[in-house]
Amino acid sequence: MDLHQEITTLAAQVGAILTDKRWTITTVESCTGGGISYALTDTPGSSAYIEQCFVTYSNEAKMALADVSAASLQQYGAVSQAVVEEMAQGGAKRANAQVAIAVSGVAGPTGGSPEKPVGLVWFGWQIGTDTYSQAQQFSGNRAEVRSQAIAFALKNLVELVKVKI
Repeated sequence: MDLHQEITTLAAQVGAILTDKRWTITTVESCTGGGISYALTDTPGSSAYIEQCFVTYSNEAKMALADVSAASLQQYGAVSQAVVEEMAQGGAKRANAQVAIAVSGVAGPTGGSPEKPVGLVWFGWQIGTDTYSQAQQFSGNRAEVRSQAIAFALKNLVELVKVKI
């Protein structure tokens, strides 16, 4: 299965789970630029579980739209566990959603550092009152890193929700 088909399949699985549980979802995306919300809304019937999503590319947007603290951004940087957890929590609260996916990373080809190389992406998931986070290192060009991040975010949400049920 190619990556596009995997994303489509995963988005449909997420939609089925959300519909079954009568939950809503939001996304708070940085390096994926709305790709996760695009994948989710590409599924027919998605208006039943999506009301709003956020693209928070700048630090200012992360603070204004997802209640990320300036202190966390300054201390840890946008690509960090602390910031994606705050993005997920803040996004869920702002959207009044039971589930949130947050993503912040270095898609490349520039912008990396020894501590945060190109391809490093942090993910945060909010499910009810529980927050989960994980970093993943991807390879490839900018589009490949972004596509892999979208698939990873959706796949892990499906797994986390199965554990939570």
